[in-house]
Amino acid sequence: MENSEAIALTAALLAAAGDLTRRINDGVVARGFEARPAFGFAFVRLAPDGATVTELAAHLGVTKQAASQLVEELVRKGYVERRPHPVDARARLVVLTELGWACTRAAEEAAADAVRPWVELLGESEVRVLCDRLLRIAPYGPIRPTW
Repeated sequence: MENSEAIALTAALLAAAGDLTRRINDGVVARGFEARPAFGFAFVRLAPDGATVTELAAHLGVTKQAASQLVEELVRKGYVERRPHPVDARARLVVLTELGWACTRAAEEAAADAVRPWVELLGESEVRVLCDRLLRIAPYGPIRPTW
């Protein structure tokens, strides 16, 4: 691949990622949630079983202090709560509340809306192939912002 082709590919992927991030966040907000993209990137890590602030910081690629500030904001907005860690008595586990789970479901709906134009443009089979190829390159993450 020529350098010019490589830069065109990276520019297209970054543009698509930025557009998806914006469209998903806009869709979440349109569904009545107060959100910003950082929330969604945090929810990706918190969704299965919760995480400590340290784990969240590593996932987001930020300092523990920055992750703590984000968690404070999410607690104030009712999206997450702190619970005792089941294994480490010194740590606290940050988990999604019902409101956090509802926001996550809204993000899933917004993501489906965001890729619908791709299906209309390329067809469902080509979008599935695109998904398969991208998953081979980047199998599920880490899904985090580029600060």
